[in-house]
Amino acid sequence: MPQIPLHYVDLRTFCYATEDEKRVEEALRTFLPDRDDEPFEIERVESEGHYGDRILVLSARVENADDVRHVLSRLADLESFDDLIDELDERVTENTELFLRLDKQAAFEGDVRLGDGITFRGKVEAYPAKKPQAVENAREVLERLRDEH
Repeated sequence: MPQIPLHYVDLRTFCYATEDEKRVEEALRTFLPDRDDEPFEIERVESEGHYGDRILVLSARVENADDVRHVLSRLADLESFDDLIDELDERVTENTELFLRLDKQAAFEGDVRLGDGITFRGKVEAYPAKKPQAVENAREVLERLRDEH
């Protein structure tokens, strides 16, 4: 994939009081690139739920082109990848952002499925910065990814 028309990808998930933080982090790392020297940085922010329970927000921003390629290559493992391409008009915002929700439990098991638990937000390059151009750029990169996979 020579060019990636994404400025960055943000991945975010919540770790609720009933969940094991290490397992939730492992689920998020399913999408992050491996690094030999050090693990990809995950930001942790502690928050509080409606009833005072602790919620930990785990997030990572992927900006390097090779790292973004890695995240996208993980998406190519989706069983419903063609459906994802067909739904791009609903998944790309007027601010040229591509949104997906990924299954956190499946990610913990190393699988990639659409579902709940992990939010994927990719900022799509588009000139001019309009939704139709962003949808077309996202479609182009995802179709190329599908054909290479």
